[in-house]
Amino acid sequence: MSAFMKVCAVFVNILCIPLHVIHALGLYELYKRVFPICLYKITKNYNKKLHDRKTDLFSSVSQFKPSGKPLTLLEIGCGTGANFQFYPPGCKVVCTDPNPFFEKYLTKSMEENGHLSYDRFVVASGEDLGSVEDESVDVVACTLVLCSVRDTPQTLREAQRVLRPGGAFFFLEHVISDKDASWTYFCQHVLQPFWYYFGDGCEMTRATWKHLQNAGFSELKLEHFQAPFIFLIKPHIMGYAIK
Repeated sequence: MSAFMKVCAVFVNILCIPLHVIHALGLYELYKRVFPICLYKITKNYNKKLHDRKTDLFSSVSQFKPSGKPLTLLEIGCGTGANFQFYPPGCKVVCTDPNPFFEKYLTKSMEENGHLSYDRFVVASGEDLGSVEDESVDVVACTLVLCSVRDTPQTLREAQRVLRPGGAFFFLEHVISDKDASWTYFCQHVLQPFWYYFGDGCEMTRATWKHLQNAGFSELKLEHFQAPFIFLIKPHIMGYAIK
C-alpha cells in the first residue's frame, strides 16, 4: 500500500498545482484574512463536541497557580480565543498568534469571558516567542497548533523556556493515525497537499506525541483518543507536560 499511497499523493499534488502557484506568487496571504472567519465557525462546533474533554483537560490548570499570585497563562496560537471559557477565574492570559487578523475575534472572546484578565496580544509564531521573558509564565496552552507550526521541537523548546520551573504545557492536537495500515492513515497522507492549504499550513501527518515524549519534560501525561469528527482528524492526543 505504501507505493500506491505515494502514487495517489503525487496525483493529488498535481491537482494542487494551481494552489502551489498561488502560494509561490504570494497570493495565498489573502486567505489569511479569510481564515479567521472560517476558524471562528469551526471552533464553535469543535468546542461543542469536545466540551467535556476540554473541561477535563483545563480543570488541572489551577494546580499550577503560584501561592499568593494570579496564575499567568500564555496561549500559543490563541486564534479566536476558543479556549478562554475553559480557563480558571482570575487567570492572567498572554495571547500569541502569527496571524494578526485574529485580533477582531479575539477581542470579542475577551469581552465574553470576563472571568479572565488579559495581559496582551503578541503577533508571534510558536517557534519565536522572543518578546516573552524566560520562566515568566505558569502555564503554556496549545490546542490545534502543533499541527501547523513549522518546527515542532523548537516550539516545545520555546514553551519550556518561558515556563517557570514546575510549570506545565497543556496540549490538545489532532495527529496521524497510529495504525499504519488503516484507511485513515492512507487518506491523511494522500490528501495532505490539499489539506495544507485548506488549513492554513495544517498537517494531518504529524506524530506529535513523539515530539512531546522527546522534549525533555520531567513528567508527561498523554492520552490518545478518537474525536467525533471526520475520519481524517479523528485521531487526537491531549494532556499536559511538566517542566
